[in-house]
Amino acid sequence: MNPLNPFAESPRVVTVALNPALDQTIEVADLRLGAVNRALRMQVDVGGKAVNVASCLSDFGINAAVTGQIGRDNAALFEELFQRKKIANHCCYLDGLTRINSKLVDMVSGETTDLNMPGPEFTPAAATELLEQLLQRLDALVQHAPWIVLSGSLPPGMPVDVYATIIQRVQAAGGSVVLDTSGASLQAGLAAGPRIVKPNRHELAELVGRPLDTLESLVATGRELLAGSSALELVAVSMGGDGALFLTRKQALRALPARVRVSSTVGAGDAMVAGLVAAQLEGLSLADVARLATAFAAAKLTRLGPHLPRPAEVRTLARQIGVASID
Repeated sequence: MNPLNPFAESPRVVTVALNPALDQTIEVADLRLGAVNRALRMQVDVGGKAVNVASCLSDFGINAAVTGQIGRDNAALFEELFQRKKIANHCCYLDGLTRINSKLVDMVSGETTDLNMPGPEFTPAAATELLEQLLQRLDALVQHAPWIVLSGSLPPGMPVDVYATIIQRVQAAGGSVVLDTSGASLQAGLAAGPRIVKPNRHELAELVGRPLDTLESLVATGRELLAGSSALELVAVSMGGDGALFLTRKQALRALPARVRVSSTVGAGDAMVAGLVAAQLEGLSLADVARLATAFAAAKLTRLGPHLPRPAEVRTLARQIGVASID
């Protein structure tokens, strides 16, 4: 452990970053594949889904901590972000580099093309050692933090049931888990019964192995997830420009996105996860959960990197979010 800052000694949320990244964002005008493209500008941001969630929570004024792993060889940018945003650093430091992802943002079309690296490859022994270190950190952190966020992909060699193991440990200790991942790790994690799960519609379709091309099919599948787990309380399905669904056993709501000037779509789903957690901490109704989480995502669209505007601006956006009940 290398705790480089004392901030957020009693964080309210802990995010687990098993596969963080540095995101290199390059802006171009009218991207042409197979041709020479001249970049307009470039910036490098600390990223990875779990780090993005913690960053957005910090911008909203919520004490957050990050645990997981980062590479020693390019740790400085992570440390700078944690220091600047007063995010408690409980990460394990490993030899080598943290992965570097590239994002190509076409300023004409508004589309983003992601080139994501897989991350460091773990041997079985190294994966077991890292998991034990993380569980020890979480045993201490969950005594003060009611919410743990498990977010993002797994690096090569990490067991697909690692999130399931963490969910069981954390929730047995009285904490609550939000799960945001995909593929086999989502399937295994769901079996452990997190409190909240937030797939996007493509991840949900992959999970159940069938196309989900209609709103009705998405709602029905979300209800299947709720019926299959007594611990699961909320399913949030992000749908990009079509908004998001928020489902409990008693209610089904659709939130429509706010109209904002889009700077980058990268991290909007992570911002929604942060908004879900912020809403839980405030004890909001499902309709207001939907508004705040959707506002977090909309606010993130206006920024490059894992950042939100001021909390007052996010709350103003939340009041503009339309929410409709679904029978």
